Amino acid sequence: MLLDLPPVVLVLAAGVLGLCVGSFLNVVIHRLPQMMEREWQAQCAELRGEPPTEAAPFNLLLPRSRCPQCGQGIGVLDNIPLLSYFILLRGRCRQCQTPISLRYPLVEALTGVLSAAVVWHFGVGWLALGALCLTWALVALALIDLDTHLLPDSITLPLLWLGLLFNLTGQFTDLGSAVVGAMAGYLALWSVFWLFKLVTGKEGMGYGDFKLLAALGAWLGWQMLPAIILLSSVVGAAVGIALIVLARHGRNVPIPFGPYLAAAGLLALFYGQELTQTYLALLY
Repeated sequence: MLLDLPPVVLVLAAGVLGLCVGSFLNVVIHRLPQMMEREWQAQCAELRGEPPTEAAPFNLLLPRSRCPQCGQGIGVLDNIPLLSYFILLRGRCRQCQTPISLRYPLVEALTGVLSAAVVWHFGVGWLALGALCLTWALVALALIDLDTHLLPDSITLPLLWLGLLFNLTGQFTDLGSAVVGAMAGYLALWSVFWLFKLVTGKEGMGYGDFKLLAALGAWLGWQMLPAIILLSSVVGAAVGIALIVLARHGRNVPIPFGPYLAAAGLLALFYGQELTQTYLALLY
């Protein structure tokens, strides 16, 4: 029944679904690092022998989203993707008129456009479902890393196992390539990390980057890893140099690598074969 609908309708429906998921991803991006920090604080207190403190529930569902300035709860009508921000609220809190960051609708729009592109590219089926899950996870990871320099295990590790699960039936690649991709993805950046540390005595990246590349290898296979590493490294280096030269970004200030890995992973998801052929052509 669903497959009988015109492709344009399916793509639009995917876009609307993506807008709603993007609204939820805004919550994940904002709250998940705070949840991690609270958990670390509780663990440290436990190690110090301090009694646990009673705290109000704080997770992805509770408490309700509210204005950080006046504490006004965000109602259903104020939480409609894009429409609430641009038409109903006009970018300001209904109660105190404090400006709301433009980033919230941008994340919704980005997720909606990418979701529509996935269904346009892959059609409707298990392949599209897997691609949507991967896309949504990469959007969340990229922005969390951009904000906090963290790539949470609670996203990267399930993403890795989910990639292997989808490839049990060869959705994106065969299972052997997925398993080797997971191992090679982790070990590639792990080796760079330790080589850089041995030479400079400093840590050049975090362990979350290893896990993210391992997850991409599990989804797309080891064959895509060279193109992903090349793309993310070139773009990351270009942005880093631009920040140092134009924005006077300190050389010793770390730049998150996760957003570049995520962007390269999305390019490989959509144009993997073309990227691999281009990469091989450059080599030979």
